Amino acid sequence: MKKIGIALLGLGVVGGGTYEILNNMRETIKKNEGLDIEVKRILERNIDRCKQLGVDLSKITQNIDDIVNDDEIQIVAEFFGGVEPAKSFLLKALKKGKSVVTANKEMFSKCWHELETAAKESGAGLYFEASCVGGVPVIRTLTDSMQANRITSLKGIVNGTTNYILSKMSDEGADYETCLKEAQKLGYAEANPTADVEGFDATYKNSILSSLAYRKRVPVEKVYREGISNVSVEDIAIGKELGYEIKLLAISKLTDEGKIEARVHPAFLPKNHPLSSVKGSFNALYIHGDSVDDVMLYGRGAGALPTGSAIVSDVVFAASKDVHRRYDFECEEVDEGAFATDFKSQYYVRLAVRDSEGTLAKIAAAFAKNGISIRSVLQKEGKNGEVYVVFVTYETKESNVRKTLSQIENFDGVDKVVSILRVEE
Repeated sequence: MKKIGIALLGLGVVGGGTYEILNNMRETIKKNEGLDIEVKRILERNIDRCKQLGVDLSKITQNIDDIVNDDEIQIVAEFFGGVEPAKSFLLKALKKGKSVVTANKEMFSKCWHELETAAKESGAGLYFEASCVGGVPVIRTLTDSMQANRITSLKGIVNGTTNYILSKMSDEGADYETCLKEAQKLGYAEANPTADVEGFDATYKNSILSSLAYRKRVPVEKVYREGISNVSVEDIAIGKELGYEIKLLAISKLTDEGKIEARVHPAFLPKNHPLSSVKGSFNALYIHGDSVDDVMLYGRGAGALPTGSAIVSDVVFAASKDVHRRYDFECEEVDEGAFATDFKSQYYVRLAVRDSEGTLAKIAAAFAKNGISIRSVLQKEGKNGEVYVVFVTYETKESNVRKTLSQIENFDGVDKVVSILRVEE
């Protein structure tokens, strides 16, 4: 029986869930995998939390050196959140030859390069299944199950907070602020929800997933980001009338020129798209490979036990390996020429107009002049007698749309550009 010692850095929601799973599954893992995995040390300041979980207090420390210098510990699992002190602690562990498991998407997406270099030099393993979609096994699917494919696109709902808010707005017609407060009350959103609602969380995950999909380093700063705080219930209702659902999507794809296009933003999806049925706090990732065609992974993207499940899976995987997988592309410098700078999409545009002769014709002519074809047009009246015209375009470049709208907003008869949303297929 192979004995494995593990240390947990943090005993919060996910750390506590991981501790419970490791204890509850210890005998099963022994039987099925031939591994006796024991929690040897826990780095935690909150003694009450340790008592709540029934932890042997002799295992508690507040000094990372007690862990990295303990020869009975082979694996370190981290649950802090944020870049520091997580990065420094994990680098210490890796340099001592201890394999690392993390659920920390911000730290990992920003520091993968350093962590991978340290792991490679010491021969330790670096595991991060829990960093992207909680309990949904997306990392190993991309690295192992899709090896017979050239992956050409990813499209995912990877943040449960924003999916809950947008689902609530769509299903109940409630406004953004009301739905955000409800999400906070239920514990889906933090008191400061910026990381979720402004798309930062999804951007970190997109960076990691895209790097794996295309075997090239995709830094966070190369992922376009836009949050959901400006999405209105009026646009959601009009979108539903046109046959769409609204989602915050993490998207990446290979362009026709072979460049990587990575972005996070709210977008309309046709109601019959598989991702449109992903409601509430659930997550999903839709992958296209040249051999397998389309694959969708779906499940809970957060929570103590779902994320803890992914952590324990990585712990077992790391414990069973003598030689660990390397992501050599992460040790390379960023290829600045590998990224698209002007991405393509279909667009939903809502304009506030006055009922004056020739306005619609001028708007249509401006779209045509800039090479943008119109897929559908809808006229709507607002609650206070305003007149809105909604255009849905065929696929075109973002720069074309921005240029056209900068012209249109100066037309007589056009009061303002109310909203712009992308439409994905």
